[in-house]
Amino acid sequence: MNHNQIWRAIELFAKEHNMSCSGLAKCSGLDPTTFNKSKRFSKYEQPRWPSTNSIAKILAATNSSPQDFFKYITDDKDN
Repeated sequence: MNHNQIWRAIELFAKEHNMSCSGLAKCSGLDPTTFNKSKRFSKYEQPRWPSTNSIAKILAATNSSPQDFFKYITDDKDN
């Protein structure tokens, strides 16, 4: 599992729930910019990972299980 795979899973999870990443963040009680692409790397290009708290909040808000989220993490060579 890598940085790109986690962020891609968030994008797909939001899409499955008919939301943008911003909409998913808002409905989860997070700042709407939490999952913005611009926040995925620091100004020094260090990867920023979503927190477990953010993941837990999107699961609670969508009444989903960890398995529902992690099924979007694949070993595709593109990630």
